[in-house]
Amino acid sequence: MSKKKKNKFQNRTYVYMVALVLLLLDQFIKVIVKLKAPLLKEVVVIPNFFSIYHIKNTGAAFSLFSGATIVLIIFSILILAFLHYYVLTEEKMTKWRIFGLGIVIGGVVGNLVDRILYGAVIDYLSFYLFGYGFPVFNIADIGITMGFLILAINILRRDGNELRDAS
Repeated sequence: MSKKKKNKFQNRTYVYMVALVLLLLDQFIKVIVKLKAPLLKEVVVIPNFFSIYHIKNTGAAFSLFSGATIVLIIFSILILAFLHYYVLTEEKMTKWRIFGLGIVIGGVVGNLVDRILYGAVIDYLSFYLFGYGFPVFNIADIGITMGFLILAINILRRDGNELRDAS
């Protein structure tokens, strides 16, 4: 196997290892929440700042598209197919890109598993900042958000460096 093919294979392996770690962490915590925190009951951890609040979200972020479970399942599968194609074809992957792709994939799969098994995503992290109750979310959501942010920064940095090097 050539060095180029070996690196490509290793990069794919690392992406999916990161995804698996996030998926397992997400599902493990969701099982604990389901067992220990009653649905729609708030468990205050830090008053006026952080609570565990077990809810089922039939929509996407901020409860957008509530009740559109089938559409969100199909959309998740399409996103995963696109990301998988990208992982298979991308030649140059930095450690940040590997990590970003891995946590996005792990997060999408985590929420997809919930939608398939329960018809809704299990959310439980509830924060209050300056009197504002932020929408309840989960570890998978953190992976998706942070992963896309890491990828965006990585792509913009790479494109900026390529523009600078070209001039």
